[in-house]
Amino acid sequence: MRVAMIGASGLVGRHLADRLLAAGDGPDIHAFLRRPSGRRHPRWQEQVVPSSQWPALVAGAGADSAVSTLGTTMRAAGSQAAFRAVDLDLVVAFAAAARRAGARRMVTVSSVGADPRSSNFYLRVKGEMEQALDALGFERLDILRPGLLRGERGGDRRLGERIGIALSPLANMMLRGRLERFAAIDADLVAAAIGTCLGRPERGTFRHDNRDIRRLARP
Repeated sequence: MRVAMIGASGLVGRHLADRLLAAGDGPDIHAFLRRPSGRRHPRWQEQVVPSSQWPALVAGAGADSAVSTLGTTMRAAGSQAAFRAVDLDLVVAFAAAARRAGARRMVTVSSVGADPRSSNFYLRVKGEMEQALDALGFERLDILRPGLLRGERGGDRRLGERIGIALSPLANMMLRGRLERFAAIDADLVAAAIGTCLGRPERGTFRHDNRDIRRLARP
């Protein structure tokens, strides 16, 4: 398998790259990045170019699978338009280019509550992204919808996120049953679930909430 990937320097992406490269029979990874990763591995190749160039370069990756763990924050983006340009436009442009180049499967990270009809801007953008990917005709499309991601992200977390993570052990105890999908979840589990999805043979579109993600992470 050969995987074309964006978002490899992010919270989930770093874990995923580590896992896939640590597997003796893991795939080759062709990552598109804005900054060098410093990663060295025989099955790792990266192209460091402006993100606007990523879709045009996907054909050269020769990938049969595409993965996006890309995502920004409103604070980092600076505006709703800039946020939409990354979390919707860039992800979809990358996926469409990969599909045209022959990729048969796609895995992406979305969000719990994603809905193209939502009144919440963030959830609406995520829902529109899911809808656009579903229309591209991949043989298999996996959409992971985790709750609040836990892990070492760096300094771009919002205050609300930091508070949410600090309180997540207590909150998770109360989020059971149908509410479990809103619980915080470790980014490494999401990465492990993506790795499992890449090996699944069934065709179709599959959406995975926290419970599914945990099950996929420990097949």
